[in-house]
Amino acid sequence: MLFKVLSNLTHFQKACVLLSVDLTAIVLALCLAFSNTAESTQWMTVAWYLPAVLAAGAIALHGFGLNRVKLNTFGIDEVAKVFIVAAALSVTGFIVSEAIGPSHLGLSTMVEFGALFAFLSVGSRFLMLRIVERIYTTQMPRKQVLIYGAGQTGQQMAAALQTDHEFKAFGFVDDDPNLQKLTILGLKVHSPKRIASIVRRNRIDRVVLAMPSANQSVRLRIGKRLSGLECEVLAMPSFADIVLRGEEVTAAAPIQLDSLLGRDAVESELPQTESTYRDHRILVTGAGGSIGGELCRQIARCRPQNLVLVDHSEYALYRITNELRQEYPGLRMTAVLGSIEHPELMRETLMKHQIEVVFHAAAYKHVNMVETNAFEGVRNNVIGTRVLAEEARLARVDRFILVSTDKAVRPQSTMGSTKRMAELVIQDLAKRSEHTKFSMVRFGNVLGSSGSVIPLFQKQIRDLGPVTVTHPNVTRYFMTIDEAVRLVLLTGTFSRGGDVFVLHMGAPVSIYEMARKMIEAAGHSVRDEANPGGDIPIAFTGLQDGEKMHEELLIGSDMLTTPHPKIMRAQEKMLSELQIASAIQDLRRAIETRDESLLTSTLRCYVETEETEVVATPLPKIPALSVVGES
Repeated sequence: MLFKVLSNLTHFQKACVLLSVDLTAIVLALCLAFSNTAESTQWMTVAWYLPAVLAAGAIALHGFGLNRVKLNTFGIDEVAKVFIVAAALSVTGFIVSEAIGPSHLGLSTMVEFGALFAFLSVGSRFLMLRIVERIYTTQMPRKQVLIYGAGQTGQQMAAALQTDHEFKAFGFVDDDPNLQKLTILGLKVHSPKRIASIVRRNRIDRVVLAMPSANQSVRLRIGKRLSGLECEVLAMPSFADIVLRGEEVTAAAPIQLDSLLGRDAVESELPQTESTYRDHRILVTGAGGSIGGELCRQIARCRPQNLVLVDHSEYALYRITNELRQEYPGLRMTAVLGSIEHPELMRETLMKHQIEVVFHAAAYKHVNMVETNAFEGVRNNVIGTRVLAEEARLARVDRFILVSTDKAVRPQSTMGSTKRMAELVIQDLAKRSEHTKFSMVRFGNVLGSSGSVIPLFQKQIRDLGPVTVTHPNVTRYFMTIDEAVRLVLLTGTFSRGGDVFVLHMGAPVSIYEMARKMIEAAGHSVRDEANPGGDIPIAFTGLQDGEKMHEELLIGSDMLTTPHPKIMRAQEKMLSELQIASAIQDLRRAIETRDESLLTSTLRCYVETEETEVVATPLPKIPALSVVGES
């Protein structure tokens, strides 16, 4: 409970608490000083002093900003300001005493009053700091850091971690036998021979190499020795290097994801959508995933009336709901554990919470995984989308936005085919919906999302390679996760029904060049024919089943403008209502009978690939009931 109260305090409320503590200290100090004096025997005399000293104290404390200084940054400068305030209180008290008359409190009592206030003010802050640290430590256990190197850089890092709420220094490791078994800054120095047992026994989360004077080969050797341990291994420059040689140090820092785009990020060019979704009842499927989770975070900032999170992964759903509860304590939120494939669950959820907007981000997205699990890929990505969208239409949801992918354009993979089929399902419902506006948002790979190439490259670089790339010429479109989600939220306001929205993403990015950039940004060199003495090699593994050399964003060439210049609306062919009904029926039968050939032939029949083209023939409408009926 205390942790929740502390986490929810605003800066203004914290300033009021500190000011109240200091004003209380003034009252206590004056009473203590008065009780020790022999110059007066009537306690009512204190009433003459309190208004003046409290007013003077409040003005001085606010003027010096002492009520706005964080507890963990309270240092010598702030202590000096407290003594200046104490002197001001003593002078104010003495002036009041002289004004009342010589029979009241004298100079010595006022000096004692000021000294007591300074002691109580400083002491209360350090006491509050210890209490707050204990509460945070109890609720948010800090990660253990083992510092390799007990020299100046290591000691500076250990001192910095003493006030950090996320990480805690466990101890030092150093090669110098003269330092081993010593205690520095309250932390023991261990021998490198014991590092494996220390990491396992004490559950160390990170080992930091605080050895900036060591050359690259030494650091690589140490990193290789530590790479077998189940913890992160990081290297850091000295603080002097950061200040004096900032450019060099920055060059060896982890690469910023925005620099891999091959274009300028457009987050700042996408307008805010807070007012659009404020006070609305919104449902997000796949809420525990990378895109779904970020959708939930950004929607939460819009202050919706109710946010409903749907995911079939219990852990993923628990993680995102727990995060949102801590970050947005006033958010009205409901977590629904289950699959979009169950119509009764989707119907109950949509009707019970009177959902107005649906963001459908739930999908199996990994190409290789869906390729070897085609039945479940179709069941989730196609049938699940059909179930959810039809229930949303029957529940008269205002807007339904499908999150799609560039792999749906002339797909070679089963995953891409399922996403294109999902698009066709949504386009079909958009034609027949009288109330719900259905739309789709199609974009490329999202930098840093789960299962993407970026985390894989980062892990391979930490393990000192090799970094694996499928082909030297392979390219992909990339965007940041913030761009992707802002695009999804924004296009939800543009929809007129059946739209396919695409972000202008610039030129595709070479995966090989991206791997080189990331290796060099981590302070290593690429080992190849031109540099046989390099640190990390790049290995080419070949394209796997379903992977394309180059991805596309558009099926046709017809494009329409939208209210935003960076967002385009694609004009693409649609299937007829009867074709969609037939495709869904065949896919259901293929899943139930585990008929792989029927599944594959159905997808090939209705999805336009590089080798085939589907022509939608105009057919008369049929009742909606026959479309959703079981085969």
